[in-house]
Amino acid sequence: MRDVLSSITELLDAGLDALLCQVVETKGSTPQKAGALMLVNPDGGQVGTLGGGCVENEVKQKAIRRLGQPGAEKHSFVLDHDYAWADGLICGGKMVILTEAFRGPEASSYFRAYRDLIDAGLGLIEAVAVDPDRCGAPGLGSRWLFGPEGRLVSSLPGGSPPPGVLELIEPVHRRPRLASRNGVAILPVLPRIRLLIVGAGHVGQAVSRLASEADFDVWVVDDRSRYANAERFPEARRIVVGPIEEVLPALEVTPHTFALVVTRGHGHDQEALYHLAPTPAAYVGLIGSRRKIRLIFDGLRGLGVAERHLARVTAPIGVPIGSQSVPEIAVSVVAQLIARRNLGPEAVPTNDFSRPVDAPDEPGSQAEADPAGAVGS
Repeated sequence: MRDVLSSITELLDAGLDALLCQVVETKGSTPQKAGALMLVNPDGGQVGTLGGGCVENEVKQKAIRRLGQPGAEKHSFVLDHDYAWADGLICGGKMVILTEAFRGPEASSYFRAYRDLIDAGLGLIEAVAVDPDRCGAPGLGSRWLFGPEGRLVSSLPGGSPPPGVLELIEPVHRRPRLASRNGVAILPVLPRIRLLIVGAGHVGQAVSRLASEADFDVWVVDDRSRYANAERFPEARRIVVGPIEEVLPALEVTPHTFALVVTRGHGHDQEALYHLAPTPAAYVGLIGSRRKIRLIFDGLRGLGVAERHLARVTAPIGVPIGSQSVPEIAVSVVAQLIARRNLGPEAVPTNDFSRPVDAPDEPGSQAEADPAGAVGS
């Protein structure tokens, strides 16, 4: 999305038309969900995707025909048509896509504000009129851009949104869902997540690479500069080298932070978890076998870490796919991170190693082996 928005503003600032295609509604199974953007060049090139195949090609042709014409046009596609057969899009879903040729400084200002909100990473909501008669908008494709707290940032064309639109807007921290109501498509972008990887070994490196492609802002922490460096982590936004007990307390950890502990040893893992478990990080994950995790948790109890903090640690980490190799482990872990980001805390279990304060352990109550597919060390 950032690439699309940057390209739009470049074209508009140069005085050229920007042909934008946007998915505003979907039902059922579709290759892209509402909010997906594609910028089309008059020569047929593009930035972004609506899912590929015949639908995308047809939308590109329709968009090119919008050159020099004012306003937006709405197109509906049911993905069981004959034209979709060759591309394997027989999934029965429906996509509604708006195409429009934007031009001029007003459009440039709007999409620059959109890009700035995306770059800030705090979340936003775009409301788009898909039925102007129902919502009272000045026309099809009218747009309103709201910041993370629900405050209007920009509109296209300019002006305040109708009251019915304002009633649909809520702060991003409430995790608003994609929706189409009362003639308005509500298209939230949730806050971008900073992924703090503690440990620059093979697993940390593989997770960093894959998580960056999944739009996490990756930070890497390790006490060894020969491992934690830009050559091994070219995609990382920040690399911090130093003793864990000094580095972690100095880093800002917010509710938009995920923390992953994948160091080279039990002692380093315990030190990292000692500093991270009590933070407001939305996800704290620990790699390792169940025996290792039990030992670390008991050690942290001895250091005074509260049970409520241990209870929120995800351990062992990863989606159960039977992963064995480092690339498989990375897929397993990043899949879990995506689920936590996109679906919320209920989508990811934590652990069964926490217990009520002062409750005795029951002999034999914990298995020594990992559950199938969970990531050990």
